[in-house]
Amino acid sequence: MAQQLPYDVTTATGEKIAFEFPLHEETQSPVRVSQLLTAVLAAVDRELRVLGNTANGDVMQALAMALAARTAMLHAPYAEGKNLATGLATTALAAAERCERDDGGAGHA
Repeated sequence: MAQQLPYDVTTATGEKIAFEFPLHEETQSPVRVSQLLTAVLAAVDRELRVLGNTANGDVMQALAMALAARTAMLHAPYAEGKNLATGLATTALAAAERCERDDGGAGHA
């Protein structure tokens, strides 16, 4: 069975989202994967605070383009990189479909 990377994020509105990301069988460092994911999300958040109102679709499009750019930068045949990127994106999106969301609840106990 593949290793899992538990990963939690808190949205700008305070909602907590918990993921269990399956890692690729050739992952060399789950810690480094987690650190890079945190850095990417933090950079996006910083830019959005500066840029102001930005459509979610525009953010997702830029991230998809970043994946395409990193894929093209691999020193491997493009088809191999594309297959890897597509597989990783599909696996991550499946994990997002199963994530647990906690908006902190509302009202009084």
